[in-house]
Amino acid sequence: MSSPVPRLRRGVKRLRKRVDSRRSGGRDAEGSTRAGSDDRPGEGGGSGGLVERDERARVATDGDERARVATDGGEATASSETAMATVSVRTKRRLERLRYDTTLQAALFWLPPALLMGWFVYGAIGWNVVISLTDWSGLGQPEYGEWTLEMYRQMPEDGSFVTATRNTVALLIVFTGGALGLGLGLAILVDQDIRFENTFRTVYLLPMSLSFVVTAIFWAWMYNPETGLINVTLGALGLDALAMNWMSDPRTKLATIIVALTWQFSGYCMIVYLAGLRAIPDEHYEAAKVDGASTLRMYWRVIVPQLRAATTSAAVVLMVFGLKAFDFIFVMYGDTPGPSADILAVMMFREAFSRTNWAYGSAIATVLFVMALAIIAPYVWMQYRRGEL
Repeated sequence: MSSPVPRLRRGVKRLRKRVDSRRSGGRDAEGSTRAGSDDRPGEGGGSGGLVERDERARVATDGDERARVATDGGEATASSETAMATVSVRTKRRLERLRYDTTLQAALFWLPPALLMGWFVYGAIGWNVVISLTDWSGLGQPEYGEWTLEMYRQMPEDGSFVTATRNTVALLIVFTGGALGLGLGLAILVDQDIRFENTFRTVYLLPMSLSFVVTAIFWAWMYNPETGLINVTLGALGLDALAMNWMSDPRTKLATIIVALTWQFSGYCMIVYLAGLRAIPDEHYEAAKVDGASTLRMYWRVIVPQLRAATTSAAVVLMVFGLKAFDFIFVMYGDTPGPSADILAVMMFREAFSRTNWAYGSAIATVLFVMALAIIAPYVWMQYRRGEL
């Protein structure tokens, strides 16, 4: 890279030539004017004008000489000062951009919770996966030196795990389908401009606001074989033969859980479907009626297909809640509900806390996490492809 000193010298020479040319042009014009005035009779002689022009030329020459000397002596200083000024301007511009950067301003709000979430949630998930690769029993320090997939190899051979997985899948399918169907029916009924619509919506949505613990206690009373509302109602109707111990019979244990969860979340599905029904234009209803479609056929062929987005979003939420039904079952049955009602969430708790088999419990928790991810990830990806995220 060439030194900046020769370039600075050439620039000063060009600038000096321009100044000299302008000054010479000005002196020529002034000289011609004064020459004309000197030739006039009665005005000052020509010798005074020549002396004055010589004095101006000498002063200009001395000034150019001083400028040349100052320039030749301070080339390095001028170069360094120019570089420093350039750096200062760039720094100021960068500071101004950082000052008005919206991402940096928003970081004060999203960065602290993101760090906390990353450490306490995703860090815990990662640590759980690491624990599942060891043989830690929950006592002492886990051995991180050797990782193995032994806990995952035991799962297909464990009858309790296979049964809990089958019950979990059945719970997700039947509970999700029942809540969606009941919610759709309620939404269609409420959408008929009935009286006290707001009251009905509040009543149907109220169970959604209850926790799993409250719901479990309520339905445990409902299922009580002696004083429960179900058996008392069957006895009042003369159907004593149908009365049974609903929570103890292995044939009805899982059904009792599904019915209670469906009752709790059907109001949520009703709200989702009602919003979807209100978004459908009235012209679609009128066109179906003009074509002669019955009410049932109109909803089945025209209205319900347009509720696909509402169905997908509600189904994802329901399945995630189905995977988190541990506290509901734990309140009703404890950590040993039996093979007919055991699910993966309860088995995870039992292996980790009751049997102190933390490595196997962590492996079951990892399987639950993968199942939840398999439910949520396609939905999120679909929303992203549609541009709705």
